[in-house]
Amino acid sequence: MSGVQLIQVTEDDGEQRLDRWLKKRFPQLTQGNIEKMCRTGQIRIEGGRAKAADRVQPGETIRVPPLPAAEAPVREQTKGVSDADAKMIQACVLWKDEHIIVLNKPPGLPSQGGSGQGDRHVDGLTEALKFGYKDRPKLVHRLDKDTSGILLLARTDRIARALSEALRHRLTRKIYWAVVAGVPHPKQGSIKFHLMKAPGRGRGGEGEKMIAIHPAQAKDYPDAKRSQTDYFTLWFLGTRLSWMALEPVTGRTHQLRAHMAEIGHPILGDGKYGGGDMENQGDGWGAGIGGDLSKKLHLHARSIGFEHPITKKEMLFQAPLPDHMKRTWKALDWKEDDVPSDPFKTFGGR
Repeated sequence: MSGVQLIQVTEDDGEQRLDRWLKKRFPQLTQGNIEKMCRTGQIRIEGGRAKAADRVQPGETIRVPPLPAAEAPVREQTKGVSDADAKMIQACVLWKDEHIIVLNKPPGLPSQGGSGQGDRHVDGLTEALKFGYKDRPKLVHRLDKDTSGILLLARTDRIARALSEALRHRLTRKIYWAVVAGVPHPKQGSIKFHLMKAPGRGRGGEGEKMIAIHPAQAKDYPDAKRSQTDYFTLWFLGTRLSWMALEPVTGRTHQLRAHMAEIGHPILGDGKYGGGDMENQGDGWGAGIGGDLSKKLHLHARSIGFEHPITKKEMLFQAPLPDHMKRTWKALDWKEDDVPSDPFKTFGGR
């Protein structure tokens, strides 16, 4: 136990919440610890009582009561999660505050459990993402098992509802990167095929395969749901492969995968929708390349933009490519920084 400390806020540390300032200096403190010490008057700002949400200012003096020495994380924080899995999922965190956690989900890890998905999934690992808070964070949306990239979690039901509403009303911007067979023509456009589930069960625990229905025929298929994907060709290699930016205007199961396959340009490594054949004779896209590229799915949730439900600030996050896609980019001499982060806005007038 250390004694009472009087700490002056520096210019670098000013203009932030008291609880964040404390956690930065004393990582062993949980949110519950801080709120209790504030309620009992043990933590004070300039001699006055303080709340966890109060903002500290440069030059102010913070009274900090005796604290326990920093120790290894409490076991209950990762109850039911192995140390290796806890370390893995914590390393996936791109950003967090007291309301939201942003992950870069690795490929091969399901978002949630389900038929064929096994016991190891993001939702089951959220015990390791509490970071001192009482409740486990909640998934706001999901990604297919083999799709990597941005995944949002909310710390409270209130924030989960707000983010879900933003997604439902299309107030967020999600952009995916993919490698596809051939080169779409035109190089920029929208795919508006309706989607419906095929009968029977799909392989790999990802549910049924989706069938694309032309809008003119949709009236004959009551289960077909209106779907739209905007696409932009960022780079291409002859007529064989293209680096695509994909924006799902709607959010149907397997939407990007089914839509790209329907227009004849399946995503590289997508065996379910025709992108697993590296020697696709229809386009000749794999000739001379297939042996050098990974056969894993090349679909990555690259970025997401949304208004923070509490601060109302515009937030934008980008997720680095997974290792197998980095190797593909290196093999094709593509550079992540050579393309606009939002080509739909840069060239589409949004």
